[in-house]
Amino acid sequence: NMLHEIPQVVIAQVHGIATAAGCQLVAQSDLAVAAESSRFGTPGVKVGLFCTTPMIALSRNIGPKIALDMLLSGRMLTAQEAQQFGLVSRVVPDDVLEATTLELARSIAEASPLTLSVGKKAFYHQIEMDQVRAYDFGSNVITLNLLAEDAQEGIKAFLEKRKPVWRGR
Repeated sequence: NMLHEIPQVVIAQVHGIATAAGCQLVAQSDLAVAAESSRFGTPGVKVGLFCTTPMIALSRNIGPKIALDMLLSGRMLTAQEAQQFGLVSRVVPDDVLEATTLELARSIAEASPLTLSVGKKAFYHQIEMDQVRAYDFGSNVITLNLLAEDAQEGIKAFLEKRKPVWRGR
């Protein structure tokens, strides 16, 4: 998944209906903020075309029974169901969707870009590992991350009670 491979955090902002490839894009994003009125679906089966490509991302976000229900019946999920099943990370009132998404993006952007990149890459790499291998991998990643200039700056800034100055190294 190309969106998982780029170092930046990808946030989907959903207002309205996200079907087929739109639903796939939401599933592939790192985070997703949806308006309460949003709906999500893979209705291809209703026109004789199974949503095979969206199925891949969708089935990696939500459980197989819910994914198959959507794929085989064309059923739409409400925004609340999408959050309950893990397709979206937040559901907010329609009128604060953009403000909430921007606030989330700004909050994430306050972190070291290097640390975000390391963390995102590690997250997607370990997700398919068994728990023992994932902990071994995670221990190696955090040890290397600790050696980064940004990690040292962050620790120093915390101890000095000041805002860190990130260098992306």
